[in-house]
Amino acid sequence: MAAARSIRARIRPVCPWRRLGSEEVRGRGVTTRGGMLMGQVLGGRRTRSLAAPLLVAAICLGLGADWLAAAGAQVSPTASGTAATLTDAEPGGQPQAVPENEEGPSRSAVEIARPFGFPITNSMVVSWVVALGLIVFARFATRNMNHVPEGAQNFLEWLVEGLYGFLERIIGRHLVQRTFWFFATIFIFILTANWVGLIPGVGTIGWGHRSATGFKIDEPLLRGANADLNLTFAMAITFFALWIYWALRETGVRGMLHEIFGAKGETAGLLKVLMVVVFFAAGCLEVISILFRPVSLGFRLYGNIFAGETMLETMARLVPGFGWLVPIPFYFLELLMGMVQALVFMLLTAVFTLLICQHEEEAPVTAHD
Repeated sequence: MAAARSIRARIRPVCPWRRLGSEEVRGRGVTTRGGMLMGQVLGGRRTRSLAAPLLVAAICLGLGADWLAAAGAQVSPTASGTAATLTDAEPGGQPQAVPENEEGPSRSAVEIARPFGFPITNSMVVSWVVALGLIVFARFATRNMNHVPEGAQNFLEWLVEGLYGFLERIIGRHLVQRTFWFFATIFIFILTANWVGLIPGVGTIGWGHRSATGFKIDEPLLRGANADLNLTFAMAITFFALWIYWALRETGVRGMLHEIFGAKGETAGLLKVLMVVVFFAAGCLEVISILFRPVSLGFRLYGNIFAGETMLETMARLVPGFGWLVPIPFYFLELLMGMVQALVFMLLTAVFTLLICQHEEEAPVTAHD
């Protein structure tokens, strides 16, 4: 009997999540740490905590979209049949000439529809598709939570637990419990939007005209979501509002003002007065820096993603006849760049939050004999 029990103990299966995170035993069941985090972020009513920021970001893009004047259009099929040629019509009925010297994608999103007077751009469509896809995947992965995760649940728990542990080591346990929902959402959304923008057809199917170098897309049907400054700036403004809320909640108005303008360190006499003046002047500069953070966050993400799209289109036109082959190595570079930009946006926002929400540690009490 003892030998049989020993054999059964040796062949007992080991839960694969032992290698990925800690476990907590509740009664007779085993719940992984990733499962607990998924329950906090995605489970039950908390699903709206993930869905709401995604939908808010997409709606903010729509509210900030350019109100472009809709002109009459003349559509004619092309010989290749892969796209349609759209040229703006002048009042006299003659098609308006399209400038041939414009190379690369447009710097602004293109309006493709205006239902009930509300403009919808091609980048808005991609952002909505990404948001809806993430919500559907989250619901699909968490519809039947198992003690031993597998498939989509296993992947989502690994992602959430990895992000949670990564942020916990940077901003601390207390702050990550309050802010994880936003930082995880913004990272997953930006990463997914960047990679979806690299799918063939995004930016390469639409309306355009024939040129000396081939067919030129003037109005793509789809456009990378983060290649539109409206979306990146909307996400930066959303973080700025949350940054103020978290700062006031953690430190209060007095603590926030002291963190920005207050003198640091222990000084006395005339030196203390000098340090007060110096730190007040530094605080004024810090206020200017804080006000420009949404601008820098929005333009940094937009500039890198738009530059990547421009590079891919340039490589596609570099060698006539091999436009499908030359950009392939750069696609792998853009996959890496898409992850880096999502990580940079998340880390910058997390560090900005830590700097304003951290409390000054009290000096340790030293025992004297």
